[in-house]
Amino acid sequence: MSFSDIFKSSFLENVNAVSLLDMVLAMVLAFGVGLFIFFVYKKTFAGVMYSASFGVTLVALTMITTLVILAVTSNVVLSLGMVGALSIVRFRTAIKEPLDIAFLFWAIAVGIVLAAGMIPLAVFGSVLIGAILLIFANRSDTTKPYIVVLSCDGPASEEAAMALLRENTKRCVVKSKSVQRGLSELNLEVRLLGGDTDFINRLAELKGVQSAVLVSYNGDYMS
Repeated sequence: MSFSDIFKSSFLENVNAVSLLDMVLAMVLAFGVGLFIFFVYKKTFAGVMYSASFGVTLVALTMITTLVILAVTSNVVLSLGMVGALSIVRFRTAIKEPLDIAFLFWAIAVGIVLAAGMIPLAVFGSVLIGAILLIFANRSDTTKPYIVVLSCDGPASEEAAMALLRENTKRCVVKSKSVQRGLSELNLEVRLLGGDTDFINRLAELKGVQSAVLVSYNGDYMS
């Protein structure tokens, strides 16, 4: 192969497969929409510990997906090779919050749609999805369950505490009870009345009540 044959290679012909304007426009839009996804994620996060790195990952994932799809749409042979290469990739990171999965798919979908040239669909769809998430994820729900961890030093104080709980909550159900040398500890599932938590203060002041703790319960743990 001569030196001139190298410059005639079909590999070099792919350099101009995607115009510079298309690349810049797609990547800038991917960065902007990725920032919007990051903003919505930050505003709607309701987990135990906020992870800023996951928000940055959403921005990067949007741009990376756009980059990959731009390359795939410019060459059919490359698209087949890309499918084969990505099929061997395995991600083992555990997703703790179910809503995080929606954000990951959102970032990937936006990257694909932007690279396909459907800019109005990507922008309008992102605004609509973001508005829905902001409305429903931040909606105050007073019917969600809470766990009350109660420690008492006798049956009398236990009955008084249960009576106060039933008066100040919509629903009060004993989940577990442990008794040891006159001390009893109860885990109770309660539903609040309008988000009022002042009853915990009155509960802790009852005679014979050693401690009273209110814990938000999301179905993953119980304290």
